[in-house]
Formats: sequence, C-alpha cells, structure tokens
Amino acid sequence: MDNSRFHLTLSTGGRPVMHGWWPDLATAERKFAAWVSERGSRAGTRITLTDEADGGRLLKAWPDEDR
Repeated sequence: MDNSRFHLTLSTGGRPVMHGWWPDLATAERKFAAWVSERGSRAGTRITLTDEADGGRLLKAWPDEDR
C-alpha cells in the first residue's frame, strides 16, 4: 500500500504551510473535514486533497471553486 497516495495541503496566502499523506481515501477524507473545521475560517486558507497515484488529481478543495 502506498503510504503517500492521498495528499492534503493547507495553504495560506498562496503558500503551503501544512501537509499530510495517508494511504487510504477514507482516512484522508476525515482529515480533510477536520482541517476545514479546525483551520478553514482563517482568511486566505485553501485546503486541497489530491490523489498522487492518479497524477495529483484534485479530489476535494475548500473553499469550493464554485464559491
């Protein structure tokens, strides 16, 4: 199992300030939700979840692109 498949990045002001990697999607999605809850209210925050085994495909982003 690839321990670095699912990658979370928290950026503030366009600069990455925190990273996390998990081998399974369920855990990564729980962490994504926790990061949004804990850190999402800070101005300029962006949180992304990507699948590194699929070329860095974006799975989730906060805030949503549609907002």
